[in-house]
Amino acid sequence: MAETTVRTTPDALDAELLEATLDAALDAARAGDAARVEALLEPVHPADVADLLEQVSQDDREALLAMGSAVIDGDVLSEISDAIREEVLDALPDDVVAEALRDLDSDDLVDIVEDLEAEDQGRILGAMDAADRVAVEQALAWPEHSAGRLMQRELVVAPEHWTVGETIDFLRKADHLPDQFYHVILVDPRLMPVGYVTLGRVLSSGRDAKLRDISEESFRTVTASDEEADVAYIFNQYHLISCPVVDGAGRLVGVITIDDAMNVLDEEHEEDMLRLAGVGEESSISDGIWDTVKSRLPWLAISLVTANIGALVISQFEAVIARIVVLAALMPVVAAMGGNAATQSLTVAVRALATRDLTGANAWRVVRRELVVGLINGLCFAAVMGLAAWLLFGAPMVGSVIGLALIITLIVAALSGVLVPLLLNRLGFDPALSSGTFVITMTDVIGFFAFLGLASVMLI
Repeated sequence: MAETTVRTTPDALDAELLEATLDAALDAARAGDAARVEALLEPVHPADVADLLEQVSQDDREALLAMGSAVIDGDVLSEISDAIREEVLDALPDDVVAEALRDLDSDDLVDIVEDLEAEDQGRILGAMDAADRVAVEQALAWPEHSAGRLMQRELVVAPEHWTVGETIDFLRKADHLPDQFYHVILVDPRLMPVGYVTLGRVLSSGRDAKLRDISEESFRTVTASDEEADVAYIFNQYHLISCPVVDGAGRLVGVITIDDAMNVLDEEHEEDMLRLAGVGEESSISDGIWDTVKSRLPWLAISLVTANIGALVISQFEAVIARIVVLAALMPVVAAMGGNAATQSLTVAVRALATRDLTGANAWRVVRRELVVGLINGLCFAAVMGLAAWLLFGAPMVGSVIGLALIITLIVAALSGVLVPLLLNRLGFDPALSSGTFVITMTDVIGFFAFLGLASVMLI
């Protein structure tokens, strides 16, 4: 096979060139040509290299990992999905892992280590420099999903009484600064943060200006024990770029930056979507067959149970259906319309709860809105379906029954879609995980009962 030649530059690769580059790198890895793999992947963003590792087959992934540092560095390791990270780390020699970890910030190191098994954690911690190992171990002492796990310890601190000139001189002489930072954090003599100044204000102010005089009004702190979801909400709500983290005594222990906060928001959104679909919050396209089966089977089993509840309701009207067979043809319409309407209302409600747009203060206004929306939608589709049933089956009363049933079903769907997640959230349950089953079951049961009950009254 002729060798593929791909021209690459340090600039961002367009989609077509990127695909060709990754294909060529994969071919080179299969051939065991580490030098060519390294040359091809050097201009590629670490996130794209991580995507390549996640998307290829296990054999091709092993071929790429066999290239060691030609493929894996710290940035790639931090971008790899949790679903395959442990597999990647197990496949790499200790020296490659140590080299990859050397230049990572403490928050990225914690992210890599925290979800590993104890044995793998020990191996990775052993590959770190002493200072990094201590920082990670201290971070792991904080609760899971807390600000202490999310923060990085690399930060820039200055006494609150310093001037801009003193700060610039300090920054220029510093032996080590974080690779990326946005604020100089101001502290008092007890190491308690009292404000921060953006780098832009530092560079645009005179040397004699006091840092406290040019500090930002957006300053706030979070406690290391705070939930990371609460921290992400604060970043999103108040448009923060970074936020100091303090311990229980109010002393500065780290800083959280916007990239980490946005990652938490993305993960929260992804988990909600996966939970609503009933496929498990950690499901991934990289999962194997049995992992995928195990994540989906329980929810399918619950769906089977709830479907049988609907079937039980239908069985109570067996005589009605036997006498008016056309009802059997129209039942799927009731179920489909109710299910779709419930999913619409439920998705909006769960998302609003996650972003805290739906609270006790506006809950009843939202419930009233859903009631009106369900009524209007019900009336619209009742008119359409009632007329269609009349024309198709030549029975105006059948049209009336399906129309009334749709009005009831769409009202119930809209209301249950918002009331059920609100109730579960109030009781302390995750509405994204639990709501779907209850809402769909309630909508189906009431929809079938309304349709067949009305039929038994109006048609017999």
